[in-house]
Amino acid sequence: MSKVYTILLADDDPDYLFQVAFYLRKAGFEVMAVESQAEAEQVIAKMKPDMAVFDLMMESDDSGFILCYKLKRKYPEVPVILATAVSRETGITFGLSGGQDREWIRADLYLEKGVRPEQLEQEIRKLLKI
Repeated sequence: MSKVYTILLADDDPDYLFQVAFYLRKAGFEVMAVESQAEAEQVIAKMKPDMAVFDLMMESDDSGFILCYKLKRKYPEVPVILATAVSRETGITFGLSGGQDREWIRADLYLEKGVRPEQLEQEIRKLLKI
């Protein structure tokens, strides 16, 4: 019997949240889908997910960064993906290739929203080493 991995998915767009959660559940993951930074913080306080996928902008423009920081402080080994449309919406770009960005962003991977579900699943499996 193989392990079922739990993914914490936080996004304030209910349609995106539903679609991604649906696909990941179909792919065999257990998904805790929440619609806000506050809800995600409650989950982090009660349990350790195997993986997290956070939207960058929820209640505030830096919700995803804050969640990354809080999750990594409590569970440094849990991989985090930031999935966001910030570059498309604002023109601001950033990445995780430079050491300085990686130091303050704290995510393991940054993906632009619009990523195909299959690609997201592939990146999750790569980070979980499964």
